[in-house]
Amino acid sequence: MPTYKAPVDDVMFLLRDVLELEKYADLPGFADASPDMVEAILREGARICEEVLQPLNASGDQEGCRRHDDGSVTTPKGFREAYEAFAAGGWMGLAASPEYGGQGLPYTVAAAMNEFSSAANMAFSMYPGLTMGAAAALYVHGSEEIRRTYLPNMLSGKWSGTMNLTEPHCGTDLGLLKTKATRNPDGTFSVTGSKIFISAGEHDLTENIVHLVLARIEGAPAGVKGISLFVVPKFLVNADGSLGGRNAVRCGSIEHKMGIHANATCVMNYEGATGWLVGEENRGLNAMFVMMNEARLGVAIQGLAQSEVAYQNAAAYAKERLQGRALTGPAAPDRPADPIIVHPDVRRTLMTIRAFNEGARALMLWTALKSDIAHRSPDRAAAEAADDVLGLMTPVLKGVFTDCGFDNTVRAQQMFGGHGYIVETGVEQFVRDARIAMIYEGANGIQALDLVGRKLARNGGRAAMIFFGELQGFISENAGDENLAPFLKALAESAGHLQQATMWLMQNGAKDPDNAGAASHDYMHMAGLVAIGYMWARILRALYAKKAAGETLSPALETKFALADFYARRMLPETGAQLARIRSGAATVMALPAGAF
Repeated sequence: MPTYKAPVDDVMFLLRDVLELEKYADLPGFADASPDMVEAILREGARICEEVLQPLNASGDQEGCRRHDDGSVTTPKGFREAYEAFAAGGWMGLAASPEYGGQGLPYTVAAAMNEFSSAANMAFSMYPGLTMGAAAALYVHGSEEIRRTYLPNMLSGKWSGTMNLTEPHCGTDLGLLKTKATRNPDGTFSVTGSKIFISAGEHDLTENIVHLVLARIEGAPAGVKGISLFVVPKFLVNADGSLGGRNAVRCGSIEHKMGIHANATCVMNYEGATGWLVGEENRGLNAMFVMMNEARLGVAIQGLAQSEVAYQNAAAYAKERLQGRALTGPAAPDRPADPIIVHPDVRRTLMTIRAFNEGARALMLWTALKSDIAHRSPDRAAAEAADDVLGLMTPVLKGVFTDCGFDNTVRAQQMFGGHGYIVETGVEQFVRDARIAMIYEGANGIQALDLVGRKLARNGGRAAMIFFGELQGFISENAGDENLAPFLKALAESAGHLQQATMWLMQNGAKDPDNAGAASHDYMHMAGLVAIGYMWARILRALYAKKAAGETLSPALETKFALADFYARRMLPETGAQLARIRSGAATVMALPAGAF
């Protein structure tokens, strides 16, 4: 069966030496997050993920969730006890406001913990993950009464939360939604309609479920400009905070899915359910985007997490599995065959996964730190710049991490040969679970379009200029470092490709929107390659600084030199091909008439 060990040491190296977390001690919540404290928190979190969540991953997948005739849903054996332990440990509101019972720690710390829990048990981690996303939306857009009513119980894990957007006839195009909200004399609304693909829509883990539902108030404008957001609890809440009667919302069925079987993905039927308006009328998407953006970063972390756990198991198997002989002669002449780790293609596969994982982890934490600066810094200019980069990087991380995460689970599965296709080894679950991350919270094609169509042009391209400025500043600042020179040369070339692609889009995207659409996938992945390359450059600089200070590097840190070299020589050159495809325009993509497909 699969195993998992949380990469705490790698995270702490990134936080201490690469991102220099201590420099941000003046930000709210960071003073209590010294590196030693963060390490203690993450080691305890790792223990829970390794000892409590991971052992339930395979069994939860095999058992799945069960819907009963009354519409209730039972989660797999052990999930309820695990959830209670997770909530009791304070892991729900790790980065949430202490005003409502959260821990108030940096989001950067919570992001690291999210990787651990998603790698250990992705289906389980979605229950608290969705709750925190819903809580974030209520914190930003809810009235004080709504905050006081719901947030303390959600942050404690007593109640959970969901997001209800998709309907049978509309997914990405929410302007088509039909769920309606009718005004009641007491100021509440009656919400009627059906939502599909609602993760954690019904379950037995908490005593109440707080649904955030997009609906159109009767008489509101058509399209996205007429959508409002409502909080619709499973159980109504009395004035004293106790639970009242059951609301008119039911789980109609559970979807039968490819993966994440242990998370209840529900069809939710609202039959005049009582709801309360969140934020302004007809501004529901604006409010829900708080949750969606947080969810997209969470999904990006899921892609990285599945790649990491798949790699760990594939690497262990490759060192044990005997098959054939090394091309240069027997590596283990005393054994009937050599372990497959001797074969160049096996090493290429594993190096590809690991070079992505360790660079992507750095980019994830760097982006999370941008989120902390954007939301906590008293320096308005710094906060604005960080928010710009956060907005730019959100579709990149979501799209690239989940595309590559899925590809890497398939690569890891390949290491097992036929055994990887068999349920008993457990690696096929990583493939199935990783696949959904490319689809939900905005399919990756939409992420790419969002990047080239909205994020690049926003505020006159300010975010892209900030990112390019930081990247070029790093390259220039370290140009005289002989140790970094080979890597910086490769990075500068790929960064140049990205800048050329950006200019090409500016010149040709508006002229023919199909040019932007045809380029979007390659551009998103090029941006990801360059951003991860930037992180590898920062990692190398930190490693050489430690060596210059006389420190002896651990074996794990020593491997990073080879991984960085592999990334520079084997992965970064892909930007050249991506640039060529982008420059080819939309003609070949749009050449066939629809009937020819």
